[in-house]
Amino acid sequence: MLTALFGGTFDPIHYGHLLPAIALTEEVGLNQISLLPNHIPPHKPQPEATTTQRLTMLELAIEDMPPVFSIDTREILSDTTMRPSYTINTLQQWRIENGAADGLAFIMGQDSLLSLPTWNHWQTLLDYCHLLICRRPGYAEKTDNTKLQSWINKHQTTNIQDLHNAPNGYIYFAHTPLEDISATEIRKNINNKKSCINLLPPKVWQYIHEQGLYSAKKM
Repeated sequence: MLTALFGGTFDPIHYGHLLPAIALTEEVGLNQISLLPNHIPPHKPQPEATTTQRLTMLELAIEDMPPVFSIDTREILSDTTMRPSYTINTLQQWRIENGAADGLAFIMGQDSLLSLPTWNHWQTLLDYCHLLICRRPGYAEKTDNTKLQSWINKHQTTNIQDLHNAPNGYIYFAHTPLEDISATEIRKNINNKKSCINLLPPKVWQYIHEQGLYSAKKM
């Protein structure tokens, strides 16, 4: 079994999240992808949608997706309501619940990988999981940060079987599609009364209009 956690604000969730995740499932052979909405993201602006709205959008988004998708609410419904959502804490908690032998991966984009030295205890992430890196338009595969690049080189693998043979410890650069879609652009377009119907699941698009999210008006 190889489970992957896919963290994000998901404000809103869109095809830039979902299509690479589907491709990654097929490429790597994931048994489950758990969408992991952040409560207080340490490196991003706070969400515009409420906790309930973001969870509802996630539920709507995966209704018509492959059954491999699920939602992990441990961060968004945490009792520590005023603390940031640190990935290392989530990974440690997952291991306590599931043990050390099960395979666990954490999905991130190249943009997040390049900012990894700003993360809390970033060099210990691989003690708990693999990292699956999805390509992002406009971001280089290498970094000028020699400490980070050395760490990547030490742990990188191109052999998918390594991800299944070990429960954690590897970095794998996936060949996922380059989806130039961002939640920031979607929110901006909705605020400007532009259609985003091709950028996110229809049920999510309908819900955004029903709720009047992101200053949207029903069309």
